[in-house]
Amino acid sequence: MNSKEAQSRRDFIALSGSLLAGSFFIHPVAEALSIFNKPGEKMKVALIGTGIRGTTMFGRDVVREYSEQVEFVGLADTNAGRLNYAKEFIGVDCPLYVDGQQMIQESGADVLIVTTMDSTHHEYIIAGLKAGMNVISEKPMTTDEVKCQAILDAERESEKKLIVTFNYRYSPHRQRLYELLRAGEIGELTSVDFHWYLDVYHGADYFRRWHRKKEYGGTLLVHKSTHHFDLLNWWIDSDPEEVFAHGKLEFYGKNGPFRATNCRECSHTSSCDFFWDITKNEHLRKLYVDNREYDGYDRDGCVFREDVDIYDKMAVQIKYKNDVQVSYSLTTYSPYEGYRIAFNGTKGRLEAWIKERQPWEEAREDVIHLTKNFGKREEIVIPHGGGGHGGGDTRLKDKLFKDPEMADPWRQSAGSRDGAMSILVGIAARNSIEQGKKIKIADLTDIELKDRGRGKAV
Repeated sequence: MNSKEAQSRRDFIALSGSLLAGSFFIHPVAEALSIFNKPGEKMKVALIGTGIRGTTMFGRDVVREYSEQVEFVGLADTNAGRLNYAKEFIGVDCPLYVDGQQMIQESGADVLIVTTMDSTHHEYIIAGLKAGMNVISEKPMTTDEVKCQAILDAERESEKKLIVTFNYRYSPHRQRLYELLRAGEIGELTSVDFHWYLDVYHGADYFRRWHRKKEYGGTLLVHKSTHHFDLLNWWIDSDPEEVFAHGKLEFYGKNGPFRATNCRECSHTSSCDFFWDITKNEHLRKLYVDNREYDGYDRDGCVFREDVDIYDKMAVQIKYKNDVQVSYSLTTYSPYEGYRIAFNGTKGRLEAWIKERQPWEEAREDVIHLTKNFGKREEIVIPHGGGGHGGGDTRLKDKLFKDPEMADPWRQSAGSRDGAMSILVGIAARNSIEQGKKIKIADLTDIELKDRGRGKAV
């Protein structure tokens, strides 16, 4: 270890220690998680939505890792074939329902996990809350401002809580950025440059699936960018106030040179760079291909289908309540996957180029650069965490299922307000593109905007 690396490690340990000593608190949302478990009893869980996310992260993985804490009492999906396969894959012996509302009424669950199509999240979240269940929802919480308000109203009327699974908050390098900002390393935060790149594999996949339709996923400004906007809200520690955006579909959909219904039945497989053979993945084949007869859904839909109506390039300007300004972009057809981010402050700049996937190299660590005005540049190396999303998935599930009462010094637990504020940025951006004007967040729901801080030390 050279002197620069040694100094960075000493600074990291010192900063982390001071934060823990001064901020070892239970966040209100984290405190709410404690009611998910009854002392001495297993958490009774019902899962609705047995697609890839439901069967893996919130299905099989929960059974394998938290069987001492969790018991499944129901699975639901509108596709009966997929539902039967999901029961076998997850490894549970519980009632199955093709009617999710029926499961909510009959299962006797303590907790409802919602991993359905985004546009239906509100139906099950609201029904679960009204039935006396706490609810865990996959992001995004919902897809438009009307549904968002309905969820907020339902939670207020119930005695239960909604938790939104923002796993990105839990990854080590994003937590480290939060620590550095809270410690005032760059002084007062004034602006952020944030640019996310989806590659021609992951990015294209959104245009194969139901996400390609605005009515189902609210565009990628809601489905995908909700992750990014939540991180911004969390890092900046203030509420977004105004949004202006541009977006266009110029690569996928009708812009393609040819098209088909799906890759399996396409006559252009030898000439299309986006040909993808879903049958080579046994789990995806059994989930989707083998059960297509029930609902006609093509998980390997053609990325050039005429019905694609979401944007594949987006640029967003965001003004926060504390006057921090953000320039954000999302591109869905890059040669590599990852993002560049820079925080500009009155005393310096904090920046990172996070490489999530590149064809020419495997990134094993993330690097953050801290540059002080009139000072030196410091390199901070963060090893990748184990598990999905840079280690975020495992840490999130531990919090939900193993130790809900664990301290939350970095405010990583996210509730309905966090879920709402993240999607409202994306909804505002989509509305801005469609209406050609600036959108005020306060006009979308009855949430009172807060100016909590300005990136200073706590």
